[in-house]
Amino acid sequence: MGQTITEKILAAHSGRDEVRPGQFVSARLDLMLGNDVTAPLAIEEFRKIGAGGLAEPARVVLVADHGTPNKDIKAAEQCRVMREFAREHDLEHFYDVGRAGIEHALLPEEGLVAPGECIIGADSHTCTYGALGAFATGVGSTDLASAMATGECWLRAPETVKVVYRGERKQWVGGKDLILYTIGRIGVAGAVYQALEFCGEAIEALPMADRLTMCNMAIEAGAKNGIIAPDAVTEAFMKSVTSRPDRAVAGDPDAAYARTLEIDCSQIELQVALPHLPENARPVGEVREVSIDQSVIGSCTNGRIEDLRMAAEILRGRKVHPDVRLIVIPATPRVHLQAIEEGLAEVFLHAEGALSTPTCGPCLGLHMGVLAKGERAVATTNRNFVGRMGHPESEVYLAGPAVAAASAVLGRVGGPEELS
Repeated sequence: MGQTITEKILAAHSGRDEVRPGQFVSARLDLMLGNDVTAPLAIEEFRKIGAGGLAEPARVVLVADHGTPNKDIKAAEQCRVMREFAREHDLEHFYDVGRAGIEHALLPEEGLVAPGECIIGADSHTCTYGALGAFATGVGSTDLASAMATGECWLRAPETVKVVYRGERKQWVGGKDLILYTIGRIGVAGAVYQALEFCGEAIEALPMADRLTMCNMAIEAGAKNGIIAPDAVTEAFMKSVTSRPDRAVAGDPDAAYARTLEIDCSQIELQVALPHLPENARPVGEVREVSIDQSVIGSCTNGRIEDLRMAAEILRGRKVHPDVRLIVIPATPRVHLQAIEEGLAEVFLHAEGALSTPTCGPCLGLHMGVLAKGERAVATTNRNFVGRMGHPESEVYLAGPAVAAASAVLGRVGGPEELS
C-alpha cells in the first residue's frame, strides 16, 4: 500500500522507508521557528537542560512579530531575551522590527520553507507552510527548546483526510472562503491530529496566496497539518523566492486515507464565521444587519499583497463608514512597500483607514486594534474565540478581504455586491 505525502515526508526525515498512521518517529528538522511570545519560554528551557549550543543554527528562525513594535515593557523584555539569544548564537535568521514581518508570511517570502521539508514552529499556524508541500506543524515552547538542542522532534504520524475541491469559484471567493466553508462542514474538531490534504481542480487553479491561507487555518479544524501537493504553481513560487534545489514529494495513487470529503466550489458563497468559533461559517447574505465597530485586514492568514489588492479594489473611491475603524496591516515589509508602490496605501488612507507596520497585534488582542466591551469586528484573522481580540464581551466575525473591505464601508457585515 502506498503512502500519503505527509507519511512520505515523515519517513524521509526519520530514516525509514515508510511510516504508517499512529507510528512514533524522531524526525530530523529542516527548520525550527519561534516568535517573541513563544521563543523566550523556549530559550529559558533550552538553558535549563544545559544545552551547550544549537544543533543546527542555520535552521533556527526567530521572528519578532506578535507584540511588536513593542507594545509595553513586558513585550520589550520578551524581545530583548530573543535578541540577546540571537546575538549569543550568531543567528543568521533573526528578524527584528523593520526587517521582521508576520512570521508565516515572512518565511515563504524569504525562501526559508520549501517542498518536502519537515518544519516545526512554536506557533500553531506553522501549518501554513503545507501550502508549499512541506510537513509543517505547531509545537509547544518546550518542544522547540528540545529541537534547538537536538535538531529533531518526536512526532506521531497522523492519518490523512483528503479534501477534494471541484468546480470554479465565484467572484471574490478565495482561499479564506473555501477553508471557512470546510471548517463549517467538519467542525473545529473535525480533523483532530489528522493531516488535511487539499486537492482537486479548484486547488490546482488556486494562487499560492490562497493556498497559504487554507493551510494556515487547517489547525482551526484540529488538524496536525494542512498540505497541498507541489505543482506548477508551487514551482513558480519557489523559483521567485529561492534558487534552492527542488525536493518536492508526491503521495502515491494507492495511499490510504481516513476519509475523503468532496466539495463543489461553484456553490460556495463569500463566507463569514460568527462568534465564537471558526466552524460557525455562514454565507455573507445570511449575516447582514450585524453592525460593526472595526474591520481588520491583515494577519498571517490574509495580509499578503493579493489580499490588500482585493481590499483596495473595493475601497477605491469610497469612504469607511463613520462608525467604523478600518485597520490595514501588511504582513511583511515587502508587502508594505508593494502597497505603497502600487498605490494601495493611498487608497486605504483616502478611504480614511489606518495603515500599520507589520504586526500580529490585533489578531490575538495585544495591540493595534483591541476591542472594547460590546464592540464587534470583522477580521481577516483566523480565530474568533471569546476575548480573542480584546474584551470577553466583544465579538469577532471572520471573513476574507472582500467582505472585510465591504463591511468597513457599509458599517455592517456585508459583501462587495451591495456597494453601489
